[in-house]
Amino acid sequence: MDSVTTDNNINANIAALIQRRQSINDPLRKSALEVFQQLGVPPVKSEEFKYTPIMRELEKNFTFRETAVAPVTNDISEFLIPGVDANLLVFVNGVYSPTLSSVKSSKLVIKSLDEALKEKDILAIEHYNQHSGMKSNGLVAWNTADWTSGVFIHVPDNSIVEEPVVFLYVNDSTAGEVIATHRNLIVAGRNSNATIVEKFNSVGGGNHFTNLVNEVVVNENAALEYYVIQNDKGSRYQFSQTEIYQKNSSRVNTYTVNLQGKLLRTNLHLIIDGEGIESHMYGLYLLKGNTLADNHTVVDHKKPNSFTNELYKGILDDNSKGVFNGKIYVRPLAQKTNAFQANRNILLSDKATINTKPQLEIWADDVKCSHGCTSGQLDEEALFYLQTRGIDRNSARAMMLYAFAAEVSEKIPHDGLRKFIDLAISERLQNNF
Repeated sequence: MDSVTTDNNINANIAALIQRRQSINDPLRKSALEVFQQLGVPPVKSEEFKYTPIMRELEKNFTFRETAVAPVTNDISEFLIPGVDANLLVFVNGVYSPTLSSVKSSKLVIKSLDEALKEKDILAIEHYNQHSGMKSNGLVAWNTADWTSGVFIHVPDNSIVEEPVVFLYVNDSTAGEVIATHRNLIVAGRNSNATIVEKFNSVGGGNHFTNLVNEVVVNENAALEYYVIQNDKGSRYQFSQTEIYQKNSSRVNTYTVNLQGKLLRTNLHLIIDGEGIESHMYGLYLLKGNTLADNHTVVDHKKPNSFTNELYKGILDDNSKGVFNGKIYVRPLAQKTNAFQANRNILLSDKATINTKPQLEIWADDVKCSHGCTSGQLDEEALFYLQTRGIDRNSARAMMLYAFAAEVSEKIPHDGLRKFIDLAISERLQNNF
């Protein structure tokens, strides 16, 4: 079967799935379906998916014939973050579960995105689908046409929300393959402060694919901490796109942790549309087996006098594959911009691969920008030194790898989340590397 026929079949199957699951009467959904039918799932020849054959993997592992897979699980206790008091939003197979969720903070406005749009909520109408890039990305168009469950969160002006908002996505593939689409809109008001956590888990032995799109607006002088924790032992295939739009003097820190999964493609975009903005992006991927983790980041400086810093680090073993593609744009008006980007990797196997491509595009002349990447192996002299101090080779190896990873994890300000991620990293290094 040639690739064109395969592409057409899988795109037709996905379009048919969308039409079975959705009543395409809404003009935007109808338009999004038409865009998807034109663009489809990115093929192997797509430059943005050059090292991540998502078309091939979906075609090989999914039929896209299911209409609904009833979840079996009703116990999520093993997936909770110990010691973290949180506002918990639980989604099972793409559907919000009010019985498993619990919202503690009275400062938050949380409602279904569908409800907010039908009620013509001013903020929801103003920001929904304004920053997603639907017309240039077939996977985002698919999400826009098909999302089955979404949440609208508004952090009111001057509100400080102490408890993190945890999005817990659980795919239950016990009864068959799962195709879950999620869409969220988060608006942080002026002078507000909040923490968002996305955590992904699964039960069952079947394959499952998640298509997730988040649009996040951070208003003047607001602060947002944004975490993505991917430690799913199941057969997870995932595409996510998060667009964070920042206004004057806002502050955003993002933390992306990829530990397990089959194919993980994470698009994270910051739009710096104001002055006095400070943002930091931290990423860590610890990969083993046949896992493929692809992190694409974009930082788009549109206004002057802002600072961004990006650090992504990876440890890869066995046949795992990592991809880092980071882009920094500095527009003509964005004078006095400081923007820095670094990607560092350790390869523990001759078969592990990393494709890294840090990029700068600068149209302003009064800026300070840098980017770089490194890839290598553990220092044998340092390992030998530790062994001469009575530490066995495996423990010495784990200590060095943990120290490498800790440069990212130590940046996490929330004690409970930092301890949880540190423990996950330690267990991963002790047991698998």
